[in-house]
This record gives sequence, C-alpha cells and structure tokens, in this order.
Amino acid sequence: MPNSPALLDRFGNPVRRAALNRPIEPARFGSPQNPVPSYPGDGLEPVRLASIMRAADIGEPMQFLSLAEQIEERDPHYLGVLSTRKRSVSQIDITVEEASDDPQDVARAELVRDWVNRLELSGELFLILDCIGKGFSITEIGWEKSEGQWWPGRLEQLDPRAFRFAKHNLKVPVELDATGAEKPLEPFRYIHGDIQAKSGLPLRSGLARVAAWGWMFKAYTQRDWALFAQTFGQPVRLGRYGPNASDADRRTLWQAVSGIAGDCAAIIPEGMNIEFVSSPNVGASSNLYEARADWLDKQISKAVLGQTATTDAVTGGLGSGKEHREVQEDIETADAKALSAILNRDLIRPWMTLEFGPLKRYPLLKIERPKPEDLKTLSEAVALLGPLGLRVSAKQMRDKLGLQEPVEGEEVLAFSAANSPETLPQVQNTGPAGRQTPSESKFKYPLNTLEANSVTHGRQTALQASDGPEIEGVIIDALNAQLSENGQSGVADIIEQVEAMMSAANDLSEFREMLISGFGQTDGTQLATVMQDALAASYAAGRVSEIEDANG
Repeated sequence: MPNSPALLDRFGNPVRRAALNRPIEPARFGSPQNPVPSYPGDGLEPVRLASIMRAADIGEPMQFLSLAEQIEERDPHYLGVLSTRKRSVSQIDITVEEASDDPQDVARAELVRDWVNRLELSGELFLILDCIGKGFSITEIGWEKSEGQWWPGRLEQLDPRAFRFAKHNLKVPVELDATGAEKPLEPFRYIHGDIQAKSGLPLRSGLARVAAWGWMFKAYTQRDWALFAQTFGQPVRLGRYGPNASDADRRTLWQAVSGIAGDCAAIIPEGMNIEFVSSPNVGASSNLYEARADWLDKQISKAVLGQTATTDAVTGGLGSGKEHREVQEDIETADAKALSAILNRDLIRPWMTLEFGPLKRYPLLKIERPKPEDLKTLSEAVALLGPLGLRVSAKQMRDKLGLQEPVEGEEVLAFSAANSPETLPQVQNTGPAGRQTPSESKFKYPLNTLEANSVTHGRQTALQASDGPEIEGVIIDALNAQLSENGQSGVADIIEQVEAMMSAANDLSEFREMLISGFGQTDGTQLATVMQDALAASYAAGRVSEIEDANG
C-alpha cells in the first residue's frame, strides 16, 4: 500500500493516520462536551428568543442548539414533518459507480458496495440529516484497521453543542477541547453534514430558526386554550341560599358548589339550590384557538416539506395533491444529492485515500430514487420499430422489465411466430456508409423476365410456363420485392432519425415528444413516391384481373 505522509484534508490540515482509530475523549460534566442538556424553551418569550438567535449569529450556538432539540421533543407536528423529510432520504437505495472500467477502479467500487450494504447505514444517515433542522451535524467515523486495511466500521452522531464555527468566517467547523479552546476538526475523522434549508451561514440555515418562532407562538395559543377550557369548559356553578341561612348553611353550600367540579356530586340542605350558568358563545370562541394552532402547523409543514397535503390531508383542489407530492419529491431529490456529496467528500474519498493513496478518480456513491419508466410505451415502441430495422439489446430490455436471462434447460414462455425475425423483412449492413439494404429477394422471378414472357408468348403461354407459381402471385411477389428495395433508403433515413432521438432522450416521455414533433419535419418524398408507384401497380393489377375474368 503506497504511503503518503503529506495527506491533507479539504481544509489543508495534515492527516495523522495513527490517531484515526483512537477513541474520542468522552463527554464529562463541566466540560464543553457536558452531556447534561439545558432547557432554554421553558417560559420562552419573544425578547429572549431574539437574544438566543443573535448569540448563535455571532458564533455562540449553545442555547440555540438546545432549543432546537427541545422543540423536537415538545412539538409533535414539527417532529413528524422533520422526521418524514429525513427518513424519506435515509431509506433510498444507494448505488456505487466505478470511476472507470479499469479493474482496480471496479474493485474499489465493489469494496464501497460491501460497506453500503450494512443494515445500520439507514439509521446512521438519518442522524447525519440532523443538519436539516439545526443547520449542521457532526458525525464521527469509527475507523477500523485490520491486516493493514482501513474500514469505516460505524458512524456515530456527536453532540453539536461541542462544536463551533471559526470566528473569521463562521463557516469552518471547529471542535472544543476539554478546556473550551477551539481547534480544527481532526482530518478524516468526521462527517460534516451541511445541508442548508436556506442560503446563508450554517447556524442561520437550519429549519429550527423558523420552527422556533412558530413553536413559541403556538405555545402561547395552547396555554390560552388550556386556560379557556378550564374556565369555560364547565358551566359556572351558582349556589343560592335564603335570607335566614346561617353561616354553617353558607359554608355547606360553598363546599357543595366548589366541590361539584371535581366530584360531580354534592348534597345541600332543603331550601338551597344550585344553578349552572353556561356561556352561549363558548364553541365559537374555542374554535379560534384550534384554527390558530392548525394555521401555525401548516406554516411549519410548508417550511419543512414544501406543502401541507402530506401531513394534513388537505389537497385544496383537483390535482393539487399530485402537485404537492411533486414539490416534496423535489426537496427529497435535493436532499439526496446533497447527502451524496457529503458522503463522497467526507467518507468515500478519505477512505480510498487512506487505503490506496491519492487517486485521480474515486468511486461515486449516489443516493437517488429510480425514475419510473413507462414500460408499456417502451414495449410498443420496440414492437413498432423492430420490424423496421431498429436493433435492441435483449439484455437491456430484460433489465428494464426486471426479468432475468433464462438459464440452460429452464422452461421458457413461447410466443407467436407471427412477428418472428424469419417472417420480417431481412436487412443487412451492406449499403454505402453502413446504410441497411434489403437482402436478396426470395422470389426467383424478376419483373423484367415476366414482362418478356408476357410479350413473347402471350397470356396463355405465361400461365402454363414451367412449374413455378401462377403469374398473379409472381407479379405480386416481384412488385413487393422491387417496392421494398426502392423504399428501403427512405426507411433507413427514418430509422437513423429514430435512433438519434432515442440516444438524446432522457426518458420515454421526452422520446415521445421528440417523435411527435420530429416526424412532422421528416422528408417523406421518397417514400411518398414509392407509395404512389405501389398504388399505381395495385390499380393496374386489379384492372388486369378484371379483364382476365371478363375473357374467361
């Protein structure tokens, strides 16, 4: 394995190989890695929230990061939509592409594929995506070294409160040592998640910046709603006593009225009564709190998922549910591409560099959901264009249909021979510039021979000539062969154009649009001429047949 003593990370820091598989110092009470959380959200009000945000803006994110975690714990809606966004990406299948067809590049890509197949990876990616809410995440790579081979054994999320950003630009992450001093991140040791919900500094790009304000206002609404329900959720109990009631009677009545809410039962002396007074507008007033809380939840859904239909089952009109899903798919695609870039930058390239030294090309890890293909349209296009000469790879078609190649001796399905290659026009690449030309006609009666026979010997002689087919069949076969040969050049031009469209199209929908728009401009003059000749010959053959029938 080649040695590279001058390995540098993307920030220009030298890599210390011997320190990579040493455990990180655990968090301790009283240190910057203090595992005891704080609760800045308790009694949160606008002025205090603004001060927390300003502190994060100047590089002191401790309170903001604690608040972001507290919001996830106390707001089920925010937790639900944020987890939906993270899980939709962390569960997408991962593919690995070789840097080239070189056997060494193929072997390196296969090594990465073996690691990607770990069952724990989905959960680890979910934790890396914590950066969507907080603006950044730091994940430790648990390097293992066995028999001189490097291997990323685990990915463990670290408490983001133990990290800061360099004061000179607030963009480069740094870690805090046991004394609270800032130092650069140890090269090749961490995965720095930096998926930004909006442009700007990392600590201002997380969704928690938006969710914090909505959560605070919703907390006010929920508190007022609880007070309202406590006050007006039950009717007012009004006790009445007579003018001759003693102090003991009054105390008895008061105990009955005050205890009736919890006990729902009371006894009073005869002559006393209790009246329940209800507010006629309680229902309308309570709807105000629910509507406000729902509105705030919808704003959070828009910020996190880009739409509301996924969580609230409100589509808003015909077709809007599909549009909402498309918006969510756009966000999912962007997150998947960003996460792929992060893993390639902070994991795959460092791994390959440690194992093989600096390379010109590295395996490429890709997280993307495969686009569904219209297999019906594809099958119809192949069935239509195949007889015209379009060559299609059987392996490629099986891959698209999800079918495996049958093994030797395996029972296979049988299909009709109506469209088998033996019954279709045969072509070969013998024409100029590789253009396809018709193969030799299987008919043994050229048209000029038939004309000579008909002129020299007359109709009766032609009908009785040799043991060949009847003259009508011979004429038809000869015309078919000649017209096929004359029209082959025009068909070849169309086939070339179709193949160019298929190579340029990204999917079947785009190929369909190319066919619709492109063939309106195709030069069909040669084919039109051949078709005119064919119609004329058909008309002439019909007239000859009528004359023969008339002559008996």
